[in-house]
Amino acid sequence: MNLPTPRPDWQSRPHPLAPKSQRPPRRSPPRLRLILIGAAGLAALALIGIIVAEVFLFSGTTPTPQLTQLPPLPPATRNSIVMAPMSISLGAIRDAAEKATPRNFAGKADNPVSQILQNADIGWTVNRGAIAATGTQDTLSLATPLSGRLNVTGSLSSKATGAIGDALGGLLGSDAAKQIGGINIKNLNATADIKGNVLIAMRPRVAASWYVEPNFSAQVNLGDTALTVAGARVNVPAQMKPVIDKTVNEQLAALSDRLRKDPTLKRNAQVQWARACRSVPLQGTAPGLPAVWLEVKPTRALAAQPVIDTATASITVGIEAETRVTAAETKPVCPFPEKITIVPPTAGGINVAVPIDVPFTELNKLVDSQLAGRTFPEDGSGPVAVTVKHATVVPSGNRLLISLQVKGKEKESFFGFGAEATVHIWGRPMVDQAQQILRLSDLQLAVESEAAFGLLGAAARAAVPHLQRALLERSVIDLKPFADNVREKIANAIAEMQKNENGVRVDTDVNNLALTDIAFDATTLRVIATAEGTMTVRINTLPGL
Repeated sequence: MNLPTPRPDWQSRPHPLAPKSQRPPRRSPPRLRLILIGAAGLAALALIGIIVAEVFLFSGTTPTPQLTQLPPLPPATRNSIVMAPMSISLGAIRDAAEKATPRNFAGKADNPVSQILQNADIGWTVNRGAIAATGTQDTLSLATPLSGRLNVTGSLSSKATGAIGDALGGLLGSDAAKQIGGINIKNLNATADIKGNVLIAMRPRVAASWYVEPNFSAQVNLGDTALTVAGARVNVPAQMKPVIDKTVNEQLAALSDRLRKDPTLKRNAQVQWARACRSVPLQGTAPGLPAVWLEVKPTRALAAQPVIDTATASITVGIEAETRVTAAETKPVCPFPEKITIVPPTAGGINVAVPIDVPFTELNKLVDSQLAGRTFPEDGSGPVAVTVKHATVVPSGNRLLISLQVKGKEKESFFGFGAEATVHIWGRPMVDQAQQILRLSDLQLAVESEAAFGLLGAAARAAVPHLQRALLERSVIDLKPFADNVREKIANAIAEMQKNENGVRVDTDVNNLALTDIAFDATTLRVIATAEGTMTVRINTLPGL
C-alpha cells in the first residue's frame, strides 16, 4: 500500500494572504506568589529579629540587693495571765454563819462570894439572836444580841450564920439569937437577867501555804445588871463577861484552826490547775493558714489579798501560764505549785498571748496573686506600660525585699519593643491593730533597681509609684477570721475551767484580740496576738464552816 507523500513543511504554514486567526493564550509566570512568599519571609526575619532583640538586647539581669541573714525565731512561747475576782455577798456569809453558830450556850461560873455562900451552883444560859454582817476597810464584822439568865443556888456559910446571930442578939437579946442561930438557912436561890451582844471582827489574809488566816477578834458587851445573894450584891457583867469571853474565844480558836487545816482551797485550785493544763484546738482559723493548737501550761498560782466593802467580800485569784501555738495537740506537764504568789490588788482579767506563724511560702502566694498580671499605670497613661509577671517576698534584717519581675513595653514604638527586668522594693511589715490586718509599709525603691530602668527605659520610672501604691493596698493579710476564731476558742476554754456548779456562777467575756507584735526569720513571719477580756466568779452559797 502506497502511503501519501508528506507535504513539505512550508506547505503546512498558512498562506501569507490568508485571513489571520486568534492565537491561543499563553500563561504568565507566578510573580504574585513569589512576592507573597518573599514578604512572609521578610516578616519572619523581622519577628525573629525583634525576639532576638528583646531577649538579648532589651532584656537582662538586675543585680539582687545583698540580704542580711536572720537567726531562727525563738520558740513561740508567751506569758499569759488569767485572774478572776471571786466575790461573795455579805448576806451569803451571814447565812453561813447562822448555820454554823449554835443558838444556845450554857456553862458554870465560879463562886464569887464563897465567904458567904457555900455549896454554890452558879449556872448560866445564853441565847443568841440573828447575826448581822457588815463590812468596811477590808474587815468583816458579825454581830448578834445575847439574852439569858444567871441562876445561883446554895446555902449560907457558918461565918455568915454567926454574923447574922450576933446582929439579932444585939437587937432581940441573947436568948432569941440562940434560937434563931439554931436554924440552918439552906436552898438559897437567886436569878438575874443577862443582856448584851457579841461582836466578832475578821480581817482575812491569804497565806502562801494555801490556807486562809482569818485573824479573828471578839468583843462581848453585857448590860449593867446585879444579883443580891444573902445581902451581897454580885455584879453580873463582871462575873459573866470573862466566862462568855472564854467561850467565844474557844469557839473562834477552834474555827481558826479548822480554817488553817482546811484543804478546800488547795484542792479546788488543783482541780482548776489540771483543767487549765491542756491544748486548745484552733483548727479552721482562716484560709491558707494551717490547723494549729494553743498549748496552755500554767506555771504560777496568783492571788491578791481579800477586799471587803459594804456589800461583798472578794478575792482575786488566777494563774500565769506559758502559751504557744503548736502544729499538733500536746500533753503539757504542769506541776502544781506548793506556794501561792501574792500579788498587789488588781481588777483581774484575761490576757492570753497567741503567736501566729505565717510561712513566707504563703505570704509569697498572697503577694503574687495580688500583683501578677497587673499593668501599671492602671489608667493607661504614660509612654510605657509595665506589667508584673511574678512577685516574691524575701526577709532581710528588719525589712522585707519585694522582687517584681516586670515587662515594660513602649506604647509609641511602631514595633512595640519591650524589655523584662526585676524591680526590687524594700518594705517593712506592720500590724494594723484597728483593722486587724498585716500590711507592708515604708516602701522604698532599692538602689539595685536603677539597672532595671536602663533596660526598661527611663520612662518606666513613672510606673514605680503605681507599683508601690498597689503593694500598699494589696499586700495585706486579713487576720480577722483568725482573730475571731481564737477569741471564741479561748473564751470557751476559760469557761470550761470554771463551770457553773455548787452555787458558783462564772461569767467570761473575751471581747478583744489585739495584734501587738511582729517578728520573722528566713522562713516564717510571726504575729503576736493578745486576747483580752474579763472573767468574774460569783459565789452564792458557802459550804458549812
